[in-house]
Amino acid sequence: MKKTLLLFMTILFGAIFALAACGNQDSSSSPEGENEEKAAELPETGALTINEDIPSDRDILSKGPNGELAISAKTLRLSEEEIAKVKEGNYKAAIVMHYAGNDWSKAQIDGLEAAFDRMGIEVIAVTDGQFKAEKQVSDIETVLAKDPDIIVSIPVDPVSTAAAYKKAADAGVKLVFMDNAPQGLTAGTDYVSVVSADNYGNGVEAAEIMAAQLEEKGKIGVIFHDADFFVTRQRTEAFEKTIKEKYPNIEIVARSGITDPNAGEKIASAMLTKNPELDGIFAVWDVPAEGVLAAARTAGREDLVITTIDLGTNVALDIASDGIVKGLGAQLPYDQGVAEAILAAQSLLGTETPPYVAVPSLNVTKDNILEAWKMVYHTDAPDVIQQAAQ
Repeated sequence: MKKTLLLFMTILFGAIFALAACGNQDSSSSPEGENEEKAAELPETGALTINEDIPSDRDILSKGPNGELAISAKTLRLSEEEIAKVKEGNYKAAIVMHYAGNDWSKAQIDGLEAAFDRMGIEVIAVTDGQFKAEKQVSDIETVLAKDPDIIVSIPVDPVSTAAAYKKAADAGVKLVFMDNAPQGLTAGTDYVSVVSADNYGNGVEAAEIMAAQLEEKGKIGVIFHDADFFVTRQRTEAFEKTIKEKYPNIEIVARSGITDPNAGEKIASAMLTKNPELDGIFAVWDVPAEGVLAAARTAGREDLVITTIDLGTNVALDIASDGIVKGLGAQLPYDQGVAEAILAAQSLLGTETPPYVAVPSLNVTKDNILEAWKMVYHTDAPDVIQQAAQ
């Protein structure tokens, strides 16, 4: 059972977040991403919040892993007085990643490190679980020996890592989780909060872009994640519900599930062969969307409309080039990291914290691709994307 769960979570998180092949990382150091420029630092004075430019005029639509109603990360705030109190504590934090070698993880780490630096909190370790539950359990044990006050983490496997996290909680460590919580741990008792993107909202964004590109009529296919996991499930539910309820002249005529993120091209090719009348395809994240893109090009379907979720390098390049991928809903991992750090600090100060927090969704198209990249990663887009956008 544990091996099955580990395989599932490995595929899931690798599929959602990996933009490049896994490489061996030293577990004591931060990873290198595809962006060589250093992410922008946070302001040195004033209250600490997530990026004020993130739109705040939309509701958070996602729910947490246990059905919790979401609180927007835009509401989180640490005053200068609170920051000064945190600095007096000389606290230590550790960042325990599931995998640390892609843009999403690097942006999370950048946001956490910048926020902790602003608070005078020392980051004593950044670990890379390499998608292995046993490695992550070992990382937690190693980190606990360094006596941290805070651990921010994303479980590789919420079942087989739970005991290690519970040990940390029982030792008085403030735990803040990314996207999911270990099984059996309780918010407010064992951990501070879970912070995620608004995955449901990003599914809505992908649907709205699809509808606009098709002028609200046509036939489409959906490639969904064939596993019962709330993050990807919410994305697909949001996309399909928005299409069905708001755009009755758009018909979903084909649905195919995916477990291997690298099988996107094969699945999309079969879908296009069986349904040559398709006007568009939605893929649940950017990696299988790259496969859909390849299948469409092979089939000579440059007229196909593709939308997805997650601002990966390859789909961003196609959007910038006015290609087949017309847009997506994007996560904001840097600001997710800032939000996690704020919640950890609030817990240290004894402030009550919400059990589930989400960062607002972001609509990304060719019109705002460069601005969106900078908002997502807090650094300028790679030169190849900037050139394509021009």
